Amino acid sequence: MSVYTAPIATADPQVPVVEAVGVHKRYGHNDVLRDVDLIVERGEVVCLIGPSGSGKTTLLRTLNHLETIEGGIIRINGRLIGYRQERDRLYELSQREVCRRRERIGMVFQHFNLFPHMTALENIIEGPVGVRRTPRRKAVERAHQLLARVGLADKAEAYPAQLSGGQQQRVAIARALAMEPELMLFDEPTSALDPELVGEVLAVMRDLADSGMTMVVVTHEMGFAQQVADRVVFMSDGTIVETGPPSQIIGNPIHQRTREFIQAVL
Repeated sequence: MSVYTAPIATADPQVPVVEAVGVHKRYGHNDVLRDVDLIVERGEVVCLIGPSGSGKTTLLRTLNHLETIEGGIIRINGRLIGYRQERDRLYELSQREVCRRRERIGMVFQHFNLFPHMTALENIIEGPVGVRRTPRRKAVERAHQLLARVGLADKAEAYPAQLSGGQQQRVAIARALAMEPELMLFDEPTSALDPELVGEVLAVMRDLADSGMTMVVVTHEMGFAQQVADRVVFMSDGTIVETGPPSQIIGNPIHQRTREFIQAVL
């Protein structure tokens, strides 16, 4: 069974799901993103790879305004994320409006970020019930379906401390899917897992990609990127060095910096 059935798109299918143009981000005097451009089309799976400190996670977090930007524009489904535009100036939205605009953006973090005092089921229904005002009965029914689809039908009443890392990450994916996102962001979702648990999470992500979900994935799993990604983006020093299909970026990169990285990780 497929892990997810993509919702009917609410945006113009001709408009990219992600449109980032000239994105600049600075921490103090350190430029961590420098004029980054990224387009992600509907249904596309894009993997961001590169050395630590290259800006991958920062770029991912700007896509749902967990990080603000100093320059450039980011649109999700044609709408500015985190800002409103008046003439040629951008103004940051209120936190309430930011949360409303990121409702259809799912985020899966490296360290799961489950609420430890809530069961798996309660973690999953928290967003639909608390944010989208979904009736509890409907949210619970949907949560059970999602748990079954990520292979955790028998863990609804388990607390995070009672689950393995791989199980916690699969609950985190189910929690994100409960909000019926049009875009899923994954920040190194397997890097905190023991090696024997990585496969179970990647299998869920493969099914998600096969179901047509638009995904941006920060990963060091080159095998996953080769098998699942439509496009691989190599970043270094806050810039996109090279982008293309996995066969090019991983199999036959053009730039010397990309070749050095691929040789090191493989």
